[in-house]
Amino acid sequence: MSLSVFDLMKVGIGPSSSHTVGPMRAAVAFVKQLQKQGMLTQVARVEGELYGSLGATGKGHASDIAVVLGLLGEAPETIEPRMVQPVLDKVATDGQLPLGGSDHLIDFDQRRDVILNLQESLPYHPNGMTMRAFAENNDLLCAVTYYSVGGGFVVDEASAMADELHMDDDSPIVPYPFATGMELLAHCDATGMSISQIMMENEKTWRTEEEVRAELLHMWRVMQDCVTHGCHTEGVLPGGLNVKRRAANLYAKLNSLGSVKVITPQLSAMDWVNLYAMAVNEENAAGGRIVTAPTNGAAGVIPAVMHYYDNFYPGANDDGIVKFMLAAAAVGILCKLNASISGAEVGCQGEVGSACAMAAAGLAEVIGGTAMQVENAAEIGMEHNLGLTCDPIAGLVQVPCIERNAMAAIKAINAAHMALRGDGEHLVSLDDVIKTMRDTGADMQEKYKETSRGGLAVNVINC
Repeated sequence: MSLSVFDLMKVGIGPSSSHTVGPMRAAVAFVKQLQKQGMLTQVARVEGELYGSLGATGKGHASDIAVVLGLLGEAPETIEPRMVQPVLDKVATDGQLPLGGSDHLIDFDQRRDVILNLQESLPYHPNGMTMRAFAENNDLLCAVTYYSVGGGFVVDEASAMADELHMDDDSPIVPYPFATGMELLAHCDATGMSISQIMMENEKTWRTEEEVRAELLHMWRVMQDCVTHGCHTEGVLPGGLNVKRRAANLYAKLNSLGSVKVITPQLSAMDWVNLYAMAVNEENAAGGRIVTAPTNGAAGVIPAVMHYYDNFYPGANDDGIVKFMLAAAAVGILCKLNASISGAEVGCQGEVGSACAMAAAGLAEVIGGTAMQVENAAEIGMEHNLGLTCDPIAGLVQVPCIERNAMAAIKAINAAHMALRGDGEHLVSLDDVIKTMRDTGADMQEKYKETSRGGLAVNVINC
């Protein structure tokens, strides 16, 4: 399978890539299939049933809302966050839904037609859902099962089975294919190119270099806007935990102490990195516009480290931003191919751990690291997130998720600097640590994998 940087990073909406973005995309895909098969106007009712982790934490992750938005034809990349509630209110008031945004209205009751199945799981992945369309006489017209496999990736059951059987896919062949860190380093060694240069050459399979740069810089602007909005928005996050937004207050305090680039005992770069990450993840928790990188729950790590590079490194520029994102994506691809970026599958080590490794690699790339040092930075970042559970209180992407992103961003910076102090030689390879992440996730009890049935989710009283 050939993956692109734009598979790992994409503009979306909070609070969760696997539980919000994925179900929304699945519902959109289902409506498109109905249209393709000429069934749309025959549909009288649509039902979405969410299983496993989607069912268990669907309310807290807005999975039910995502299904409704997808049935309306809304995409996570383009939907305006402030319009979500008015749209939902209209559907609830009318008791009808314009399927796919068309003129064809169907009866719809979210409480009846979006089912959170808390007991059953589907076989391929913990994040499974089945969409069904019924005719006027209640005959089943069409049913498709989808799996949201992390980072907003969605596969239908046929694709999932093909993957299980290791059938060849028809994705284009890139000039420098790699499925392991060793293969990636071998390309760098053979060509003299950096990791970001190898990635750019592969990206040119799908887009021109100018298009790649433009889209990456667009995502960087979305990240910057997200941080800015998070730094200027006060209040309480939705969901019932009454978690107070802290980024705006922290931003005001840091600004009162002086320039962002002035480091004193009272004002450190670490404070600003914490701020950047918290601002993004508060926006995510509020359902705002973010960049999935590689997931929503871990969306603050990479922007925080990129802001650190942009604000604290002399000479930081757009070329560096592009290189950062390309190198980071190379590591994300390895995590995706050889383990998982889904908290429901391997715990938060697959989300925040992968993001930490990606950010460490990106920073090491742009501050002068060799390919081996970049790989070492990613390995350090992942190694020290091994075993991290996913146990969100009340199924909300708030506690411990927001602070966890800040901690991982700091860890990524430290990992990059540690790697650059060495010569690239190290005992544990990135491939070793990704395999260990996969194995640890397989051994982890289900209650610690985005079900809110273990850890902090049950030990913190939620009144």
